[in-house]
Amino acid sequence: MVTIGRFRRAAPVRSDAAHRKWSCEWMLRAVVSVHTVAIFGQPVFAGVYLSGDYDALRWHATGADVVTSLGGVQLIAAVVVWVRLRRAWPFVATLALVAAETVQYFAGMDGALWLHLPLGVLTIVALAVLFIAVWRQPLRRPQPGGKAGRTVQEPHRLEADHA
Repeated sequence: MVTIGRFRRAAPVRSDAAHRKWSCEWMLRAVVSVHTVAIFGQPVFAGVYLSGDYDALRWHATGADVVTSLGGVQLIAAVVVWVRLRRAWPFVATLALVAAETVQYFAGMDGALWLHLPLGVLTIVALAVLFIAVWRQPLRRPQPGGKAGRTVQEPHRLEADHA
């Protein structure tokens, strides 16, 4: 580390820490993307079933298992983002989504279509909004000063600020 006057420049942030933060952000994006693709297949399988192909009900049930499992994986990824990046909103949104998917899953198994169909539409819309949110903005918080690893101001900048 270099000491200039009474200010000491901080050591640069280790690249492996930045890489881990970058990785968990992209991991959540990947899981949300796969989850979105899987959930958009569900109404297709239901439509094929309703058009008379009764084997599609098995596809729809298998798809429900896949979507529910991906919800659990997404919940784990959201916990990692919360712990590493200190962002709680992906976890809260995913928890609400997984709760709705679980209710929808059991409503479908019980044949309660009055709940299963509208809740299915709601979960697809919610996941689409979450997909847009995680891809639209970075989950990492910007570093103070705009540069990673910079924790104190340089002396000449302090003099300029006080002049």
